[in-house]
Amino acid sequence: MSLSHLPCRLVLVLGLGLALPLVASAADNVNGVTGGKELRLPRLDAEPLIDGRLDEAVWQQAAVTDDFHQMVPQQYAAPSQRTEVRVFYTATALYVGARLYDSDPSLIRANAMRQGQALANDDVFNLILDPNFDRRSGYLFEINANGVRGDGIYQDVSQLDRNWSSIWQGTASIDELGWSVELRIPYQSLSFNPQSGAWGINFRRAIRRNNEEIGWISRNRLMNPSIAGTASGLSGLQQGLGLDVVPYFIARREKIFGNPGQVENAIEPQLDLFYKLTPRLNAALTLNTDFSATEVDDRVVNLTRFSLFFPERRDFFTRDSDIFQFGRIGNGALFGQEGNDAIPSAALQNGRPFFSRNIGLSSRGTPVDLNVGAKLSGRAGGWDVGALVVNQAGDELANLDQQTVFVGRAALNVLQESQVGVIATGGDPRQGGDNSLLGADFRYRNSRLPGGKVVEGELWYQQSNSDFANGDPEADAAWGFGLSAPNTSGWRGGYSYKRIEDSFNPALGFVNQRGIKDHALDGGYRYFLPPGGAVRSFYVGVDGYRNSSLNPKAPPGPAAIDEPLNSQIIDLRANANNNTNDVLSVAVIRQREVLVEDFGIYRSSAGDRVVIIPPGDYSFTHASASLSFGGQRPLSGSLSIDKGDYYDGENFQRRVSGTWQPRPGYSFTLSYSENVIELPGGNFTVRQPSFSSLISFTPDLSWSNRVQYDNVSETVGINSRLYWIAEPGREAYLVLNWGLADTDKDNNFRSTNNDLTLKYNYTFRF
Repeated sequence: MSLSHLPCRLVLVLGLGLALPLVASAADNVNGVTGGKELRLPRLDAEPLIDGRLDEAVWQQAAVTDDFHQMVPQQYAAPSQRTEVRVFYTATALYVGARLYDSDPSLIRANAMRQGQALANDDVFNLILDPNFDRRSGYLFEINANGVRGDGIYQDVSQLDRNWSSIWQGTASIDELGWSVELRIPYQSLSFNPQSGAWGINFRRAIRRNNEEIGWISRNRLMNPSIAGTASGLSGLQQGLGLDVVPYFIARREKIFGNPGQVENAIEPQLDLFYKLTPRLNAALTLNTDFSATEVDDRVVNLTRFSLFFPERRDFFTRDSDIFQFGRIGNGALFGQEGNDAIPSAALQNGRPFFSRNIGLSSRGTPVDLNVGAKLSGRAGGWDVGALVVNQAGDELANLDQQTVFVGRAALNVLQESQVGVIATGGDPRQGGDNSLLGADFRYRNSRLPGGKVVEGELWYQQSNSDFANGDPEADAAWGFGLSAPNTSGWRGGYSYKRIEDSFNPALGFVNQRGIKDHALDGGYRYFLPPGGAVRSFYVGVDGYRNSSLNPKAPPGPAAIDEPLNSQIIDLRANANNNTNDVLSVAVIRQREVLVEDFGIYRSSAGDRVVIIPPGDYSFTHASASLSFGGQRPLSGSLSIDKGDYYDGENFQRRVSGTWQPRPGYSFTLSYSENVIELPGGNFTVRQPSFSSLISFTPDLSWSNRVQYDNVSETVGINSRLYWIAEPGREAYLVLNWGLADTDKDNNFRSTNNDLTLKYNYTFRF
């Protein structure tokens, strides 16, 4: 794609971003904006045993802070429990110890016992690090009183990817004073700026029995890398050679049932290499890649006209995933913020230039082997840079030869919290042929407004080029902009616009609608009540979404109209939270759908029955209510109903789920959803029950199971996963997947396929 073909919108985005550093010189230096708190860390030689007890003498030499405040429920009020944090560093790692005092240790919530398990319902201690000290990037490390660790990487300061994981050590213990934790964060697991003697740092504690959140530094009840203090005095940090060598042993048995059946046994090696070219720049190489131990997706029956979006879970792609984020596309409600519920989740993601799940999966969604993959990602100077090259095996069933695909990303830090960047992709892993994309984006953020308020904005443009392009650059483009105030208390709101042209085709991205423009507008107010009452906060808001066709075509017949509209949703909603994390929500939704062709909403698994909604202009109203109960209890769950008109018929949707945690480490969840849809073209019911269990024998040895079924496909999926962590970076999985189907609907399910995989990896660090 030559520069002479770049439309003026792309030049505008690039020019705006490149001009902004000139303006930035007039702003405060980012190193001076530290949140007003600083810990000067001592460098020590002694390394404590990580056992969750702060009884070694070295902890008495650490920097200490106990200056904490409430974030929730009463912002900046004194906490109900005292917290003391100690920090020091050695040549190879950062050490953090915390004494979390509790007046009644028997009330400490610690149900999770599997490493990596969600800790949202437990008492928890969080550490946020910004090792690049740029207020734009960082890491989260968290731990509960059982020593269960969780981590994540900030894709930008308002979006955390918890599918990211790294190697670090941490454990905890409960005693008569409360509980205490010890963390060891190796520098080899981080990217950092060696020229800076300071990192951004912050701490958070959650007390679940009264849903209290305590922080060191916060604004607007939020914590992220842009809202942090300073850890100073760092020097002489060593990462060794910066090389991780990770060999895998994989043994697999796959069977496809039928006449004749097929059985395949395989023993395969895999090798991953990770090398730090600099402390801030990482290189990765993967050979003969296998993703069999990746957790399965939740099953969803699609009752919309457009394809759904599923997040990336594979480790190779989630490492440094923040580098490849573009234009805030996909940002939604996070960290308790209220997002725009009117936007369908897939529409929120529509227009992503890079979506890694396109790699390693065929057009039918079946796995395709990766022969080799290489990634370069990190930071150099004021730039975030990333490049990914993957050679994917061919797919005989899809008549595809092996493919090599490429993604390149660069973003320059401007102002205090903003970035301007470019992205380029090449290759088509699902259809073959030539495909390329070039895009630019500007992402603005200011979290230092009066009252701790936040403003975010974005402007982006993309241009694709493929074998299927029609020769008109304007028709191969996509662009958008937005402005929002994602505040957690008081007024909040936002507006965004997105335009996807008819021939926009990012083969490595995500597009579920073309030839459209959409507007999204939302606003609301959250009010926190004085402490001591039964209700903690109220929220009332209005969300709106309008999706229109760029090339309107009226539906045929008597309902014919000259209307470019595809969809319009207006959602009036309110919710209330109490002090034990129970939430009551109600909403009234007014919806309009314009169909210009038949919409086949339902097809039986045998294909003998189809329900079609004919073309027309449909307006309908429905109402919903839901109640969820805080998961810190032994018994918790949620229930919801949605009832009202649906196109030219009716829909009654109900969902219920319950979780039983009889003791720490044991969790059993049963859920059921049902849509009863009545239409002139036919009535049908969609049922989706599921069951999951988790038994953690120790934090490092667990057994999880999931069974999912839906009566549309008449299939059952069973996933059973035994997971053992010998130590961080040395793990074993035994995974069983089993599929069954009842295609003739005689309630006799027959096996269709199964596979059993044993996978073990061992990380050697040099």
